[in-house]
Amino acid sequence: MVQQQSCDVVAIRETWWDESHGWSTARDGYKLFRRDRKGRRGGGVALYIKKALDTIGIETNEDGVEHLWVRIKGKANKADVLLGVCYRPPNQEEEVDNLLYKQLKNVSGSSARVLVGDFNLPDTCWELHTAERRQSRKFLECMEDNFLSQLVGEPTRERTMLDLLFANRDGLVGDVMVGGRLGQSDHEIIEFSIFGEVRRSTG
Repeated sequence: MVQQQSCDVVAIRETWWDESHGWSTARDGYKLFRRDRKGRRGGGVALYIKKALDTIGIETNEDGVEHLWVRIKGKANKADVLLGVCYRPPNQEEEVDNLLYKQLKNVSGSSARVLVGDFNLPDTCWELHTAERRQSRKFLECMEDNFLSQLVGEPTRERTMLDLLFANRDGLVGDVMVGGRLGQSDHEIIEFSIFGEVRRSTG
């Protein structure tokens, strides 16, 4: 699918990879950034980004938060785009949520930010910006504090919206489409375009 559609970027959450998966994860023409879950099964996030794009992985602390960030360099005088992928397990402790919020704050200086992932917050109504649970309300608050708008408008797993897409600028992300599944996954794929002017190598 990636090769056919010639995607520039592919974000995956819940990879379930560990050291034994190094041999099977490489994709021709793509640079792979990955963060596997340590010490227990499941989880994990990855970003495949076309080698033609000028990218730098952003170091974050090994703190139990399942996320990673990559900076895609902008053209001369254009802003870089900071792209993040996150997997937040359903019963994540508040303490780990707080570390995620801290990391978001650390990258908030970047002018163009896009964050995608599975946040497992089914009680959140994004249209009205309300939530039943305290943890979900705190998440809403954090997104607002970091000027991140949520752009998915339909369910991504059965009748719930678990997979979300955020951007901190109007017009940065568009063409958002939900639909189709890969393999055995019960989550829908989210496709979107990032309208940043990024640097591409010609070699």
